[in-house]
Amino acid sequence: MTVYMLAGGGTAGHVNPLLALADLITQLEPDAEIIVLGTQEGLESRLVPQRGYELQTIEKLPFPRRPNAYAVKFFGRYRRAIRRVRELIRERKVDVVVGFGGYVSAPAYRAAHLERVPHVIHEANAKPGLANRLGAQKTIFVGVTFAGTPIRHATVTGMPLRPELTQLDLAAVRAEARAHFGLDADRRTLLVTGGSLGARAINEGISGAAQALIDSGAQVLHIWGGLTEMQDPGVAGYHVISYCDRMDLAFAACDLVVSRAGSTTVSELSGLGIPAIFVPYAVGNGEQRFNAAGVVRAGGALLVEDAELTPDWVTQHLIPLLADEQRLAQMAAQSKAVGSLDGTERLYDLVRAARDAMPMKRATRRP
Repeated sequence: MTVYMLAGGGTAGHVNPLLALADLITQLEPDAEIIVLGTQEGLESRLVPQRGYELQTIEKLPFPRRPNAYAVKFFGRYRRAIRRVRELIRERKVDVVVGFGGYVSAPAYRAAHLERVPHVIHEANAKPGLANRLGAQKTIFVGVTFAGTPIRHATVTGMPLRPELTQLDLAAVRAEARAHFGLDADRRTLLVTGGSLGARAINEGISGAAQALIDSGAQVLHIWGGLTEMQDPGVAGYHVISYCDRMDLAFAACDLVVSRAGSTTVSELSGLGIPAIFVPYAVGNGEQRFNAAGVVRAGGALLVEDAELTPDWVTQHLIPLLADEQRLAQMAAQSKAVGSLDGTERLYDLVRAARDAMPMKRATRRP
């Protein structure tokens, strides 16, 4: 029996690939033991127990960015977190640690190294985070979503994705998907989403052209997100919902997507071969622009800045694209050519390789 520690959390970009790997491990190794390491504040505190996995928590410890009172206290708290993870590794006889970045991964990588337990890194973004860059100095088992990610020992595994997406047959369920959202079965369909929280620039830029979109003969499914304000334009054929728990059906219903360029979204759309207009999040370290670069370069998607996504841009560029069936088909093929849906399996193979690479060290660690 193998004991896995999966470390990650905070955002859906860390939690969802972690859970996808956990589900595959459970499917392939029914006797495996899985321990998820996270925090009490992140999404994992809700999603991990809901999926039936054990959650162990440590303190949320962002790396200090400037000298201040927090920075003075950080290193003592960080050492305590490492000690806590080392205790878990010993007590539970963990065989391999898999980290997905974020606050909990850095102490998990360090603890694994000190306990002579192999650790595996999955880097979701094309621009790697600090925790994973540090962790990659002590392991050769580093999986990345995007080719060219600048991190040591990178092996392209792709993004671990949910089975409901990897097994999705877009054409087979299109009619069901459009009926689910109350959409016309035969109209060209635009899906707009800024993620679970929403994106103001996307919401305002697209909804401001609602009448023009509908007058063009298209229909719109707009998922506006729970934390951004948006007024329904009140145009027949322009469907506004605050949240969608069936993104598989939303993807199946559409011909074109406008969305942020988070690594999971880029991976899902390219893996399924869905044409997209990506509007990268302007705040942060710029990773969303890098995430979308490969599929944009291949011709499967367009990249538009927040400031450019105006109702005029929609009228001049998006509406003609949505009406161009031949170009959409070409974009779909080019998107699918650079995407993949087997990221979970490929990461699992890397994890097993790491586990099997250190049998003697595991034997010396335990009596």
